[in-house]
Amino acid sequence: MSTEEFHDSLAGVLAGVQRTIRRRLRDGLTTPPLRGAQVELLRLVTARPGIRVSAAAKELYLAGNSVSTLVNQLSRAGYLRRETDPDDRRSALLLPTPAAESRLRAWETRRSALMREQVERLTDEERAALAAALPALRRLAQNLHQEVEGI
Repeated sequence: MSTEEFHDSLAGVLAGVQRTIRRRLRDGLTTPPLRGAQVELLRLVTARPGIRVSAAAKELYLAGNSVSTLVNQLSRAGYLRRETDPDDRRSALLLPTPAAESRLRAWETRRSALMREQVERLTDEERAALAAALPALRRLAQNLHQEVEGI
Protein backbone atom coordinates (compact mmCIF):
# COMPACT_ATOMS: atom_id res chain seq x y z
CA MET A 1 0.00 0.00 0.00
CA SER A 2 1.38 3.38 -0.96
CA THR A 3 1.65 6.22 1.53
CA GLU A 4 -1.19 8.07 -0.18
CA GLU A 5 -3.39 4.96 -0.14
CA PHE A 6 -2.63 4.53 3.56
CA HIS A 7 -3.62 8.14 4.33
CA ASP A 8 -6.85 7.83 2.36
CA SER A 9 -7.66 4.46 3.92
CA LEU A 10 -7.03 5.72 7.46
CA ALA A 11 -9.25 8.78 6.95
CA GLY A 12 -11.96 6.63 5.38
CA VAL A 13 -11.90 4.02 8.13
CA LEU A 14 -12.00 6.60 10.93
CA ALA A 15 -14.90 8.47 9.31
CA GLY A 16 -16.72 5.22 8.58
CA VAL A 17 -16.42 3.97 12.14
CA GLN A 18 -17.71 7.27 13.55
CA ARG A 19 -20.60 7.42 11.05
CA THR A 20 -21.60 3.81 11.75
CA ILE A 21 -21.51 4.34 15.52
CA ARG A 22 -23.83 7.36 15.15
CA ARG A 23 -26.24 5.39 12.95
CA ARG A 24 -26.33 2.44 15.32
CA LEU A 25 -26.95 4.70 18.31
CA ARG A 26 -29.87 6.41 16.53
CA ASP A 27 -31.65 3.05 16.16
CA GLY A 28 -34.32 2.66 18.80
CA LEU A 29 -34.34 6.28 19.95
CA THR A 30 -37.65 7.38 21.42
CA THR A 31 -36.81 11.06 20.92
CA PRO A 32 -35.96 12.87 17.69
CA PRO A 33 -32.31 12.30 16.78
CA LEU A 34 -29.82 15.08 17.29
CA ARG A 35 -27.41 16.00 14.52
CA GLY A 36 -23.70 15.46 15.05
CA ALA A 37 -22.96 19.14 15.68
CA GLN A 38 -25.79 19.33 18.20
CA VAL A 39 -24.40 16.37 20.13
CA GLU A 40 -20.88 17.83 20.00
CA LEU A 41 -22.12 21.13 21.43
CA LEU A 42 -24.10 19.37 24.17
CA ARG A 43 -21.08 17.27 25.10
CA LEU A 44 -18.90 20.39 25.24
CA VAL A 45 -21.37 22.37 27.34
CA THR A 46 -21.84 19.44 29.71
CA ALA A 47 -18.07 19.09 30.09
CA ARG A 48 -17.57 22.86 30.46
CA PRO A 49 -20.75 24.40 31.91
CA GLY A 50 -20.77 28.15 31.57
CA ILE A 51 -18.79 28.21 28.32
CA ARG A 52 -19.48 31.21 26.09
CA VAL A 53 -20.83 30.84 22.56
CA SER A 54 -17.61 32.28 21.11
CA ALA A 55 -15.45 29.81 23.05
CA ALA A 56 -17.71 26.92 22.01
CA ALA A 57 -17.42 28.00 18.37
CA LYS A 58 -13.64 28.07 18.61
CA GLU A 59 -13.50 24.69 20.37
CA LEU A 60 -15.79 23.06 17.79
CA TYR A 61 -14.19 24.82 14.78
CA LEU A 62 -17.52 26.35 13.80
CA ALA A 63 -18.58 29.88 12.94
CA GLY A 64 -20.13 31.81 15.80
CA ASN A 65 -23.44 32.17 13.96
CA SER A 66 -23.53 28.39 13.41
CA VAL A 67 -23.13 27.80 17.13
CA SER A 68 -25.79 30.42 17.86
CA THR A 69 -28.17 28.52 15.58
CA LEU A 70 -27.36 25.26 17.39
CA VAL A 71 -27.87 26.97 20.76
CA ASN A 72 -31.30 28.21 19.65
CA GLN A 73 -32.29 24.73 18.44
CA LEU A 74 -31.08 23.01 21.60
CA SER A 75 -32.68 25.64 23.83
CA ARG A 76 -36.05 25.14 22.11
CA ALA A 77 -35.66 21.38 22.57
CA GLY A 78 -35.04 21.88 26.29
CA TYR A 79 -31.38 20.80 26.32
CA LEU A 80 -29.55 24.11 26.82
CA ARG A 81 -30.16 27.26 28.78
CA ARG A 82 -28.44 30.60 28.48
CA GLU A 83 -27.50 32.88 31.33
CA THR A 84 -26.12 36.37 31.05
CA ASP A 85 -22.40 36.47 31.76
CA PRO A 86 -21.97 38.56 34.94
CA ASP A 87 -18.55 39.74 33.69
CA ASP A 88 -19.83 40.82 30.27
CA ARG A 89 -23.58 41.48 30.09
CA ARG A 90 -23.42 41.21 26.27
CA SER A 91 -22.31 37.56 26.43
CA ALA A 92 -24.26 34.46 27.28
CA LEU A 93 -23.04 31.48 29.27
CA LEU A 94 -24.28 28.08 28.12
CA LEU A 95 -25.51 25.52 30.62
CA PRO A 96 -26.89 22.02 30.09
CA THR A 97 -30.33 21.16 31.38
CA PRO A 98 -31.01 17.98 33.37
CA ALA A 99 -32.67 16.60 30.20
CA ALA A 100 -29.43 17.13 28.26
CA GLU A 101 -27.34 15.47 30.95
CA SER A 102 -29.71 12.51 31.09
CA ARG A 103 -29.75 12.13 27.31
CA LEU A 104 -25.96 12.28 27.08
CA ARG A 105 -25.55 9.73 29.89
CA ALA A 106 -27.93 7.36 28.10
CA TRP A 107 -26.08 7.92 24.80
CA GLU A 108 -22.69 7.27 26.39
CA THR A 109 -23.99 4.12 28.08
CA ARG A 110 -25.32 2.86 24.75
CA ARG A 111 -22.08 3.81 22.97
CA SER A 112 -19.97 1.97 25.55
CA ALA A 113 -22.15 -1.13 25.25
CA LEU A 114 -21.96 -1.04 21.45
CA MET A 115 -18.18 -0.67 21.45
CA ARG A 116 -17.73 -3.36 24.10
CA GLU A 117 -19.91 -5.75 22.06
CA GLN A 118 -18.02 -5.05 18.83
CA VAL A 119 -14.52 -5.14 20.33
CA GLU A 120 -15.32 -8.47 22.00
CA ARG A 121 -16.05 -9.88 18.52
CA LEU A 122 -12.44 -9.22 17.50
CA THR A 123 -9.61 -11.67 17.97
CA ASP A 124 -7.09 -11.15 20.77
CA GLU A 125 -4.56 -10.04 18.15
CA GLU A 126 -6.96 -7.48 16.65
CA ARG A 127 -7.76 -6.06 20.12
CA ALA A 128 -4.03 -5.83 20.86
CA ALA A 129 -3.45 -4.04 17.54
CA LEU A 130 -6.17 -1.51 18.35
CA ALA A 131 -4.77 -0.96 21.84
CA ALA A 132 -1.30 -0.44 20.39
CA ALA A 133 -2.68 2.07 17.84
CA LEU A 134 -4.44 4.25 20.46
CA PRO A 135 -1.40 6.39 21.34
CA ALA A 136 -0.73 7.12 17.66
CA LEU A 137 -4.41 7.93 17.05
CA ARG A 138 -4.45 10.26 20.08
CA ARG A 139 -1.34 11.99 18.74
CA LEU A 140 -2.94 12.30 15.29
CA ALA A 141 -6.03 13.92 16.87
CA GLN A 142 -3.81 16.23 18.93
CA ASN A 143 -1.79 17.26 15.84
CA LEU A 144 -4.98 17.99 13.90
CA HIS A 145 -6.34 20.03 16.81
CA GLN A 146 -3.12 22.00 17.20
CA GLU A 147 -2.90 22.72 13.48
CA VAL A 148 -6.44 24.11 13.41
CA GLU A 149 -5.73 26.18 16.52
CA GLY A 150 -2.45 27.45 15.07
CA ILE A 151 -0.52 26.18 18.10
